[in-house]
Amino acid sequence: MNKEEQLGILESLLFAAGDEGLSTKQLTEVMEVTYIEALNLLETLSEKYAGSPASGLVLLELAGAFQLATKKDYAPYLKKLVESPHATSLSQASLETLAIIAYKQPITRMEVDEVRGVQTDGPIRTLVARGLVTDAGRAEGAGRAKLYVTTNEFLDAFGLKSLEDLPKLAEQSEDTEQDELDLFFDRFSQKEEKE
Repeated sequence: MNKEEQLGILESLLFAAGDEGLSTKQLTEVMEVTYIEALNLLETLSEKYAGSPASGLVLLELAGAFQLATKKDYAPYLKKLVESPHATSLSQASLETLAIIAYKQPITRMEVDEVRGVQTDGPIRTLVARGLVTDAGRAEGAGRAKLYVTTNEFLDAFGLKSLEDLPKLAEQSEDTEQDELDLFFDRFSQKEEKE
C-alpha cells in the first residue's frame, strides 16, 4: 500500500471517528503501521490541510486524540448554515437521539446507540452544532466517554421551562404489550382473510 492510500485510509478513519478522535495507538492497530509511520502520516495530512487554501479542514490533537475540524476562517459560513431556515427541521434520527438524551441525561453516545440500536455519531454532531445538546464532562470508568445533556436552547426550542415539563413516558406492562401484539395479529389475520 502506497502513502497516498494510507493517507486516504487515515482521513476516512478520522472522519468516521468524529468528535471522539483517534489515538496514535488506535491508528497503529487499525492501519497496521508503526508508531513512527502513524506520526508521519498524521504530520503529512496536517501539512496537506494547512497548506491548501482549497481545504476547509484542519487536523487537531486534543487530549492525545487526533480529529478533523473545520478551519476557523470558515466559521461565519458554518454559523449561517446552522442558522439558515432550511436548518430548522431535524431528521428523524436526530429527533430520536434528542429524545433519548433529554429523558436519560447525562448519557454517553454508546448508551444512546444501545437504545436506538444504531450509531448516533451524526445525529449527536448535528444536535451539538445546533446548540440543543452539549457535553457535560466525562463518564467514570474505562474510556471516559463524553456525557451528553440538553441545553437551555433545547428548552427554548421546545417551549419548556425545565426538564420536568417533558411529557411523561407511558409505562408499558407486559400485558399491555401482549394486548397490542394480539391486536396486531388479529388485524393481520383479518386482512389475509379478506384477500
